Amino acid sequence: MTEPRPPVLMVRQLRKTFQGNAVLKGVDLSLHEGEIACLIGPSGTGKSTILRCLNFLEQPEGGEITFFGQTLCAEGGNSNIFRIAPPRILQAARARMPMVFQHFNLFSHRTVMENVVEGQVVVLRRGRAEARDRARDCLARVGMLERADFYPDQLSGGQKQRVAIARALAMSPALILFDEPTSALDPQLVQEVQGVIRDLSAEGMTMLIVTHEMRFVRSIAHTVHFCEGGRIAESGSAADIFGPNAPPRIQTFMEVAHG
Repeated sequence: MTEPRPPVLMVRQLRKTFQGNAVLKGVDLSLHEGEIACLIGPSGTGKSTILRCLNFLEQPEGGEITFFGQTLCAEGGNSNIFRIAPPRILQAARARMPMVFQHFNLFSHRTVMENVVEGQVVVLRRGRAEARDRARDCLARVGMLERADFYPDQLSGGQKQRVAIARALAMSPALILFDEPTSALDPQLVQEVQGVIRDLSAEGMTMLIVTHEMRFVRSIAHTVHFCEGGRIAESGSAADIFGPNAPPRIQTFMEVAHG
C-alpha cells in the first residue's frame, strides 16, 4: 500500500497579535499537492492575516510553519523560544509561494511585461531574456500577452488581476496564495478572474484562497476552512461545509452571507 504524501504546507498553532489584540489564536492547517483550499468566514476573523503570515509579509509570533519539509518558524528547545528561519530560507519559500493580492499590487510605472519580469530577475536571479520568455508564456496563459506593453492604468480591474496572476505563475510556484482576488472587481469582471483560477485548478496548481464568493468556493474547493475567533473552527469538503448537515455556526454565516 502506497504511503500518503506529506503535506506541501503544514501549520500548527499559528499565532499573531496586533497592538495587543490576538488576531490568530492558534491556527492549524495542512495543504497537499494539487489541493485547492478556501478560507471562509466573517470579516475580521484573521483569514488574510493567515496568508500574510504564511508568506512572512507579517511576522508570526508563535506556532510552526513547515513548507515542503523546511521549517520556516517553530517553537521548541529547552527554553521553548520561538524561532524564525534565516532570511535566505524565507526568501526561497516566498518565491515558491507567491501571493495574489486583492488590489493587484502592480508597479504603476512599469509595463505589464516589466511587472511580470521583475520578480524573476530580482528574486530568482533569472537572466532578462529567460525571464521575458517565461513572462510571455504566463501572460499568454491568462490571456494578457497582447497587452504586454500596456501600463496598469490602461487596464481594467480584471485585466490587472490577470497580470498579477501571471506574475505569480512566472515564479514557477509550488503554491499560490490568493487574498480576496475578486473583491475589488466590478461584478462583470469577477467571472473573468475566476475563469483563470479554474484553469489553474484544472492544471493541478496548489492554491489557498481567501474569498467571500461562496458559489465559487462550492464549485472549486477540495477543502473548505471556516475561520472564527482567530482559529479555523471547522474544516471539511465543500459538500460537508455547505450541505444540510453543516454545523450551525456555518449555517448562520451562510444566511448572513446571502443576505
